[in-house]
Amino acid sequence: CPAAIRKLWGEGDHQAEIDDIMKEKGAMASTKTLRVLEVIKERSLRWQLYILVIVMTTLQLCGINAIYFYSFEVFHTAKFEEYLIPYVSLGVGLCECLSSILCSTLIDRFGRKVLLWGGYLLMCSVLALLTTTLSLQHRFFWMHYFSVILIFLFVVFFGIGP
Repeated sequence: CPAAIRKLWGEGDHQAEIDDIMKEKGAMASTKTLRVLEVIKERSLRWQLYILVIVMTTLQLCGINAIYFYSFEVFHTAKFEEYLIPYVSLGVGLCECLSSILCSTLIDRFGRKVLLWGGYLLMCSVLALLTTTLSLQHRFFWMHYFSVILIFLFVVFFGIGP
């Protein structure tokens, strides 16, 4: 182990780091790995388990999969050329990637709860507006483009929040 650390970090006194690694190894050896049923039965982990299940359920039911699935049709209805639609869809994915990077900088400032609640609230608002614009798209010519903007906003809020 010391030879590997010297090779990785170079020459010098790394005994303090080696001691920390050995101390953590000892602490990890004393912890017991729980099975799934043991985690469910453990009363001290009950609230963490509830929160985890709620967050994972809301993540699955938030609508991002529907947005990705129907975005092609929305882009097609918005009169985008057929050859441009894959690039617009790529832009949606890039938008999620960039908003996730933005989230990593915002999480220290605002905290996870604010970003989760704010993201879900904004996503809910965007879905309500998107439903309205999709139902009114035959009345106003510009509603198609507003729907596309709302899809991008939804993905941004998903990337920043959940």
